[in-house]
Amino acid sequence: MTTLDSKDHYATLINTFTVEPERAEQLLEVLSHATEETMRHLPGFVSANLHVSLDRKHVANYAQWKSRADFEAMLKNPLAKGHMTEAAAIATSFTPILYELRHVHAGAP
Repeated sequence: MTTLDSKDHYATLINTFTVEPERAEQLLEVLSHATEETMRHLPGFVSANLHVSLDRKHVANYAQWKSRADFEAMLKNPLAKGHMTEAAAIATSFTPILYELRHVHAGAP
């Protein structure tokens, strides 16, 4: 489950994929399968959320890892690499950026 608490100091990957609208569902399925079969079993994995833009031209993966070291270890994992290669082949481009959560604001009660 995704939690947003700056005290957790999680490493947060926000990876935005550009995709042809007719391939958005295919990319979502590849990313979901990769998460279910591999990523969630790796040390340090916390959560992942997949989003599709309303025009279906972008897919975003918001993933939390316990630490930057855990995220970097995932990048070296052969199974994870295979999934990333498969997703990259569907997208026309992608921009993975690692973030640190600093502030969380909720709506007024």
